[in-house]
Parts: sequence; structure tokens; C-alpha cells
Amino acid sequence: MPPHPRQILEDVFGYPAFRPGQEEVMSSILGGEHVLVVMPTGAGKSLCFQIPALAREDLTIVISPLVALMEDQDAALKLAGVAAETINSSRPYDVNAANWRRVAAGETRLLYISPERLMTERMLAALQRLPIGLLVIDEAHCISRWGPSFRPEYEGLRRLGELFPEATIAAFTATADVATRADIADKLFKGEGRVFVAGFDRPNIRLTVEPRSDWKGQLLDFVQARPGESGIIYCLSRKKTEETAALLKAEGIPALPYHAGMDASARAANQETFMAEAGTIMTATIAFGMGIDKSDVRYVFHVNLPGNMESYYQELGRAGRDGAPADAYMLYGLDDIRQRRFFIEDDNGDEAHRRREHKRLDSLIAYCETPTCRRCTLLAYFGEDPEPCGNCDVCLDPPKLEDGRIPGAHIIEAIKLTGQRFGAAHIIDLLRGAKTEKIRSLNHDQLPIHGAGSARKKEDWRSIIRQLVASGLLNLDYQGHGGLSVTERGDAFLRGEAEFNFRPNRAPTRPDRSRGAKPDTPQLMGADAELLAALKRLRLDLARDRGVPAFAVFPDRALIDMAQRKPQSESEFLAVHGVGEAKLRDFSAPFMALIAAECG
Repeated sequence: MPPHPRQILEDVFGYPAFRPGQEEVMSSILGGEHVLVVMPTGAGKSLCFQIPALAREDLTIVISPLVALMEDQDAALKLAGVAAETINSSRPYDVNAANWRRVAAGETRLLYISPERLMTERMLAALQRLPIGLLVIDEAHCISRWGPSFRPEYEGLRRLGELFPEATIAAFTATADVATRADIADKLFKGEGRVFVAGFDRPNIRLTVEPRSDWKGQLLDFVQARPGESGIIYCLSRKKTEETAALLKAEGIPALPYHAGMDASARAANQETFMAEAGTIMTATIAFGMGIDKSDVRYVFHVNLPGNMESYYQELGRAGRDGAPADAYMLYGLDDIRQRRFFIEDDNGDEAHRRREHKRLDSLIAYCETPTCRRCTLLAYFGEDPEPCGNCDVCLDPPKLEDGRIPGAHIIEAIKLTGQRFGAAHIIDLLRGAKTEKIRSLNHDQLPIHGAGSARKKEDWRSIIRQLVASGLLNLDYQGHGGLSVTERGDAFLRGEAEFNFRPNRAPTRPDRSRGAKPDTPQLMGADAELLAALKRLRLDLARDRGVPAFAVFPDRALIDMAQRKPQSESEFLAVHGVGEAKLRDFSAPFMALIAAECG
């Protein structure tokens, strides 16, 4: 008879109790119900399918989008004593073949595989001969986001219900709005399953958005105010990722780049350093992040606008997983909006997909320009209705809205008088009465609007134009050079049939960082902190010896608990958070020896 989930939780994974929501999800899966589970980063999604897999007697297939994510989970499970395997493109043929033989012989409980490997006729035919009881789709939002474009095999996962009619399907993601959840459930099990949505709020993360002016100066001000803290800095391109790492290193700040264009071994080395060494900063494209289990990331900084609200939420959620105060800081500008629009149109998806992506981007732009609590705006997008948070830039320093009738009318008139084809820079020069060569050659200095806005600074006009775009009064030409045109709503505003109020542009503030949620894990001081540092060094050595990521040996929370408890016997070591029977057997001796040496 298979063991009970609670017994597996304690004996294999070394945890004393389930987190909120986990047990109900497992009960549904073990009862044969299809499920879609939406849980924030760090809430324990993986256990929700790993434990049911071990409570069954058949095979569980886990479909995951990233090789690194599969490798890390496979390594962590093996160290916990679980018979898991992965078949992926990073491994030699003979290794994949050996792994498959163990799967076919029934020696494996979980098989991790990419959608591209899975959805070949040969692999599907081979798997249909095996007793598969559970099909898990990790990062399930990719079905809706990537399926129609560069990951078409994710779209093909909708066939799984027909191919494996006896199997239970469980989909997991950290981020999906109401429409995305409905789309995933419909594609995977025609809506005939349960949807679990845990709370999206991460109250310990302070939310801030700032218009981009001098991005290098803004970034350095932010990072230098947080010496010794680990952070992730997201950039839009590989080139900017490298440039940003070089900028920080030139200032004596330990920073490493990470993007898909790097050599795989260099990427892996940089990730290992980031995971193991305190105070390291990773500058990265979105290629970095999925499955990263580093609890003490103190901030996520976006140099550019993310792709949509789901991406933004997932990326900022990599900060503050220990519950201690953290920051999510974003810079953005009109050029970001234009580039994001272009990316959407350049995608291979159909018209409905592009329309949906434009709406998602619209929601993110509105979040950037909101005059009310950012957390309320963010969580409302995911279907929640919270109270103002008191932990975002808008709550901490509320803006006073101004009547936008006059400046809004000036901008719209300038755009119309110049043929609705020029970008923000030219319109601002025109309003401020500049005598540039471009303005003179086009005779725009003869227009009645020339100089009508000379009293306002360039930065103020840029802010108002961004807010007109965010409010739907102006369109931005994403296919050309960022030309501005007036929408029907903009024409209605000009006729006095619509309102426009705007947030005045202001210098960025540095609110008190002492506020925020209390950490879920204690912050160690003195000798305990020194012991923790020694435990982390030992963990890294053991991980390198085994060729696995450091967190697969023990997560930070386990080492913190170890530094507090200072176990001196196997029974005491077994009581440490995250120590199961396999890790007791394999790791108790070196860690207890270190503790005895440090504390003796």
C-alpha cells in the first residue's frame, strides 16, 4: 500500500507540515481530478505533484519548458532519495537511453521531459505502453503564451487527454489571469477539472515604477543604496545584459550576466555563483529565473518594461522569497511600449493571440501610470480586491492629480497639425518652441502651437505623453519610429466629451526601507551568522562534488534552521527543516562535523 502524503512529506522531504492549499490540491490529484493550480513563486507548487507521484504506484510524467529547470528538479529529487529521471537535449544519447531503460523497466517514479521530446510520435507511442497515472504540465501559462508562437509543442499538449485517457492531468503555474486560466483549463481538459488559485499578494515586496531618464544613473543610485544585497536586474536584450553587468563591475559591484546567447558552461557557472555567494547581482534576460530557488534575493530591478502583467508578476516574485522586505523597481519609457508592440505584431500567433497580448500590455502600461495603489492595480488584474497596501511608491508618496485639459489639448493639436506621424521628441520640441533644423525645414515654427508649452520642461511633457498613451487618447506607431497619432477617444477629449487628469512628473524618492513584512525565516546575527556562512560554503563544496546546484543539497531555510539548532546527533539532525531520511544518511556527518568544529 502506497504511503500517505503526510508520511512522504516528513520522511522524504523533511517538512513537518503542509503549506496552505497544498493538501487540498494533492487530495484532488490522488482522487483522479484534473487540476489547474495557480500558486505564487515560493508557495510550494512542486511538492503538490511530487508527493502524489510518490503516493501512486504508476509513472508520473512532468513536462517542463526549460532544460535547466528539469535538471535542477531531477537532481534535488535524487538527493532526497526519489527515483527520478530526465530525458533532455543537454544529455548525451547514451545517458538518455540509459534513463529510458530505467523508465521502461518501472524503476522510475517521475520522468521529466520537454514538450518537444514528448510530442514526437515515437515517444508518445513508447509512453502509451507504460502505466502512466499522472501527467504534470509545469509552467502551464506557456500553453497560452508560447503555444501559438515559438513553442508550438506546448499547444500540442492539448492532445494529452485523448492520448492518455486514463491519466490525471495536473497543470501548474505561478501566474495566470482569469482569461489565461480558462484558456489553459479548456485546452488541457475541456474545462472539466478543478482550478485552485492561491492568493497573489506578496506584501513584503515594495512596488516602485519610475520613468526612465538616465537609466545607468538610476540603476547605480538604486544598487549602491543596497550594498551587499543580492538582486536580479532584468534587461530587454542580450547586449544590454552584458552592458549592465560591465557597468556595475566598473563600480566595484559583483555582477554577472546571464542570457541564452552565452556558452552553456559560462551560464551555469554564473548561476552557481549567484546562488552560492551573498551579495551577487545577476543581470539577465527572461532566460533566467524559472525554478531559481534563492530565498534572499532582495530586489528585482527592471531596466525595461516587461512583456505583460503576468511576466512582471512572475519576475518580481523572485525577490523576497524568505518573507523579508524586498523591492520590485521598474524603469520604463515610450520606446519600451513601441518595442513591446512590435514584438507582439512580429509574433507568429494568430490575430486573436495578438489582440490578447496587446490587451495584456495595455494593463501593464496602466499599472505603470496608475495614480492609485499599485498593489491594488496589480492584484485586481488577477481577480483580487485588496485594500491599499501602504508599501508602494504611490501609497508612500501619493500624487496629486492635475487637470489635463490644456496640456492634453496642446499635445493632441500639435500631433494633428503635423500630420500624426512624428514621435514624442519632435512634438515636445514643437511645444517648447525649439528652433531645431528639423522644425525649421518643415516650417513647423510657423504653426500656431509652436512654443505654446514653453513653460514646461521636456521631462514633464514626456510624462504627460506617456499618460495620454496609457489612457488610450494617443496611439504609438510600434512598426515605424514611434510616431504618435490621435485615437477616437483623443478626438472625444478634444471635443470636451472625455476627461484627462495626469500625475505631475516628479523626482524619484527613496522611501524608508525599514517598513515591510516580517521575514518568514529569522535573520541570524553574530556567531550564528558566521556558522551559516560556513554551512553555505560546505553546501557549495558538496554540490560541486556531485555536480548539482547548491539548493538541491539544502535550501537556505534548512541551513538557517541548522545554524540555530546546531544538531549534535542524528535524531537532532532529522528535526532540521528539509532533512528527510536520504539527506540524513548522506549529509548528517559532514554538516554535524562542521557544526561541532565551529561551535566547539
